[in-house]
Amino acid sequence: MRAPIGNFDDATPAPDCLDELTAPVAAAVRAWSGDIPAEQLIYVDTDPEIADTAVFVEHYGQDLLEQSANCVIVVGRRGGGTTLAGCLVLSHTRVDVNGAVRKQLGARKASFAAMDTATGESGMEYGGITPIGLPADWPLLVDSAVIDAEWVLVGSGRRRGKLIVPGKAFAALPGAVVIEGLGI
Repeated sequence: MRAPIGNFDDATPAPDCLDELTAPVAAAVRAWSGDIPAEQLIYVDTDPEIADTAVFVEHYGQDLLEQSANCVIVVGRRGGGTTLAGCLVLSHTRVDVNGAVRKQLGARKASFAAMDTATGESGMEYGGITPIGLPADWPLLVDSAVIDAEWVLVGSGRRRGKLIVPGKAFAALPGAVVIEGLGI
């Protein structure tokens, strides 16, 4: 099968390669429901040594710079309480943590979660975190530009491999809130 974006040697529907995904991502793909069929979630094998965006797009296609999204974990604090949330923005933008995130979470302070927290709480590898499979009780803040994209490349839960997903699918994920201007 040919990937809908990028220059990848092989592409496989994610339900056909669950062993390549981390446990929470595989569970989310297995339980997938909604308007977008699970078979439209495409897994592509990639070299983990070139997982960082600049080198990645040089190898797999410059067009991916505009079609890739990063999922980062943030922590919002208010009083004694904390809230973990996922944020998904196109990779050529950055998350507006101190504006849009803080406001959406109703937090006094918001920041990127520590790597150990992000990986430990998500069950995913650093550099491969994806919104698919994040804990269902977390808010998932999604920039509207991600939803508007026909296809989006995101992590697979591991540094090796990526998922190519129809942009509108992210709006249907558990806890998803679409925000205009989340990525700046």
